[in-house]
Amino acid sequence: MRSYTAEPSLPPPGGTPHAPPHAPLHQDGAGPADERTRATAAATGARALQWLADHVNTHAYALLRVTVGIVFVGFGVLKLFPSASPAEHLAVDAATKMTLGLVPETVLLLSLAALETAIGIGLIIGRRLLRPALIAFFLHMGGVFSTLLLLPDAMWQPHSPAPTMEGQYVVKNVVLVAVCLVVAAHEWNSGTGHDAGREGAG
Repeated sequence: MRSYTAEPSLPPPGGTPHAPPHAPLHQDGAGPADERTRATAAATGARALQWLADHVNTHAYALLRVTVGIVFVGFGVLKLFPSASPAEHLAVDAATKMTLGLVPETVLLLSLAALETAIGIGLIIGRRLLRPALIAFFLHMGGVFSTLLLLPDAMWQPHSPAPTMEGQYVVKNVVLVAVCLVVAAHEWNSGTGHDAGREGAG
């Protein structure tokens, strides 16, 4: 009997060997390299968001007081220029009623401008100016909210409990009050802890 030896099959002349099979693609056409790129981008984005969150959390109280301070400086400076502030007439009318008309309108407007600007600068700078600025802020807000009672025709729509546009301008200040309450609480706690630590050290 004859023995046959199996020889390896060779590619046909002029042909090319079969290429190795490619890695399977996902339904969206993305391969492993694309998956790695997406995973790297997602991890980088997560790290950036975490860094931002940590940074904001560290400087949260400074961020709150500085932003309110900028708002107050802006509103105060506007009152230095005639008719530049949309709240000019509203503020002057309320202040005139509170002072029983004994103070000229020009003096009232300049006083309000100086007060709001000083409050804003105190909030922005902080440190020793922060507590006086906070006290002045809350006193000023008391005057601002009093306009809801002093100027009812301007603050409330007729035959309706809904505020007018001017009334909404006043009511929105509850946000600023809430922010400054948070800042004041933090400042009070910081000062109390500092004083207690100093007494304990003595």
